[in-house]
Amino acid sequence: MRPSVRWSGAGSSHEHAPRLRLGSTTLIAELEGRSPSGSPEAEVWFGDHPGHPARVPDGRALGDWLASPDAPEGTPDRLPYLLKILAAGSPLSIQAHPSKAQAEGGFAREEAAGIPRDAATRTYRDANHKPEIIVALSDRFLALAGLRDLAATRRLLAVIGSAAEPLQAVLDEHPDDAAALAAALAWVLSPAAEPAVSEIIAAATDAASDDFVEELALVRHLQSHYPGDPGIVVAMLLNLVILRRGQGVFVPAGVLHAYVEGLGVEIMAASDNVLRGGLTPKHIDVAELTAILDPRPGPAPVLDPAAAGVRVFTGGVPDFRLTQVSSGPGAGVDMPVNGVAIAVATSGEVELTGAGTGSRCALRPGSAVLITPDEGSVSVSGSGEVFVAEPGQ
Repeated sequence: MRPSVRWSGAGSSHEHAPRLRLGSTTLIAELEGRSPSGSPEAEVWFGDHPGHPARVPDGRALGDWLASPDAPEGTPDRLPYLLKILAAGSPLSIQAHPSKAQAEGGFAREEAAGIPRDAATRTYRDANHKPEIIVALSDRFLALAGLRDLAATRRLLAVIGSAAEPLQAVLDEHPDDAAALAAALAWVLSPAAEPAVSEIIAAATDAASDDFVEELALVRHLQSHYPGDPGIVVAMLLNLVILRRGQGVFVPAGVLHAYVEGLGVEIMAASDNVLRGGLTPKHIDVAELTAILDPRPGPAPVLDPAAAGVRVFTGGVPDFRLTQVSSGPGAGVDMPVNGVAIAVATSGEVELTGAGTGSRCALRPGSAVLITPDEGSVSVSGSGEVFVAEPGQ
């Protein structure tokens, strides 16, 4: 652990103005114990991503420090993950991310075509995949994750009535559920569907059902933020997930998802590859989205580790895992670390002590410290909570 390379949680979104307007004006400020700035704050990044790197006290970007002689032996030049505090004050875009093989192929194609990496129509900005996990820090975190069981979606569309018949007809054309959902998604996002999509949204906004209270409330919520956006109908095909504090959701390659409302800690593979599926003014490549989509329906991949004190969130990918450590008065909580780790405090006051060097670092909510490979393990003491990001195993 290197106390000299800690940094406090102050940052903004890499997606610039459109994403910043979707941030919360209060959630991140409340976490950090400061007065709100008056502007929306969507994300705080902890990592070496060149778009918004953490900086060490001497002003260097974290990536520059990692590659310098100041880093202890065994420290990699780059981190395989990016850690964030995310505050969704308004619904964020519906997205899916490619697999590693899909990212490598797509990146090579766009490089060969000469598309600038910062072009609005560029899809693959690097050759990496982007699985991710988000864990709720607010008492309620609203998300969409994965395509809902088709039988349940048909019941929801029946509630909407005749306006949904064109979408039902598309679903009926395919006996296989996954193929039906893939076709429905492509149809909803096509220009030909615009009149029908508008009618579906209008009917769903006025509909009522005891079985789909939250889903229909979400339709009205999305309509208030994105009037007429086809992503509202896409959202009706997805699992609505209401996370309690400490619950998470894992999003693997190809799974459609969106974060609607709440505060969470998010970890992902270090990548900028995003294919959007609605609720955004940004470019939507329908053909490429459907090509990388995992259209299989099923329950949302919710994570809720049962262990107390130390809870591990993992999607089984080599890029990352996330550990929640809660400590109270008395003896500290010991945990091993794998490679270079980042610890960010999310409540109370905690102190981290590195086993290898004996160095200590006190953290308050929103502040973070880099844990270098020479520590091997850390002890967390005090009364509070910290999330530790590290490479997966």
